[in-house]
Amino acid sequence: MNVFQMRDKLKDRLKHLDVKFSFNRDEETLRVSRNDNGKGVTVKISTIVAKYKEQKENIVDEIVYYVEEAIEQMKGEALSDSDHIEIMPVLRSPSFDKKDKSGNAFVIDKHTAETNIYYAVDLGKSYRLLDETMLDKLNLTKQQVKEMALFNVRKLENNYKTDEVKGNIFYFINSNDGYDASRILNTTFLNEIQTQCEGEMLVAVPHQDVLIIADIRNKTGYDVMAHLTMEFFTKGLVPITSLSLAYDKGHFEPIFILGKNNKQKRNPNVIQRLEATRKKYENKDKK
Repeated sequence: MNVFQMRDKLKDRLKHLDVKFSFNRDEETLRVSRNDNGKGVTVKISTIVAKYKEQKENIVDEIVYYVEEAIEQMKGEALSDSDHIEIMPVLRSPSFDKKDKSGNAFVIDKHTAETNIYYAVDLGKSYRLLDETMLDKLNLTKQQVKEMALFNVRKLENNYKTDEVKGNIFYFINSNDGYDASRILNTTFLNEIQTQCEGEMLVAVPHQDVLIIADIRNKTGYDVMAHLTMEFFTKGLVPITSLSLAYDKGHFEPIFILGKNNKQKRNPNVIQRLEATRKKYENKDKK
């Protein structure tokens, strides 16, 4: 599968939409724009081709779903009543766009050196990032948006699954609601998990659709966490950070885990187990 074949495949899958396509050969991107107002999304084709080698049609399905939802929410309906909307926080990397395609600045708060908090209007199957011009339409201040978002994220259910690897306990939050990484902002939940930990507690948000919490009970656990986080990071549609964060009672500290057991990291049996773990908890129905 090359860039041109992927371009044609996406155009064929999206031909039912009332859109126009524009391919940039130099940047290897496909722009999909609504015919009625010109709004649209740009997809990096080369990135999808790289993921296609392993994920096959799954990555195509994800991109098609993403584009369909994005185009649908760009109809242009006005947001005017804050009493009938739900605002949620979403995490992004510091390198993520600070403005939308029209040049409007997104509403952003700094979280850690590796993560920023954006705010979004929940649209059911998708969400729309809030920009500063929308605050006036909603008659809300940035502080009010922050308070509403943190309140709403605390209302989410925090179901998780656990796995044990080499004596270390890993918790996977993967709820298919688009806000899995956002749950890192629920300090009450994190503090509850910390009371269960026997070792050092690490958390990770490799991409928006998973939150990993680890109870590191031995040195091997650090290598396992580093490998597992990188696996999720490279497979996510909206990657955030491949680094883990040390957590203690509401405080985060990004850490870089150096390989202390190279033989262990190259052990094919362990790597196969980690890959199976990632696939087991990977999100397939993203917002």
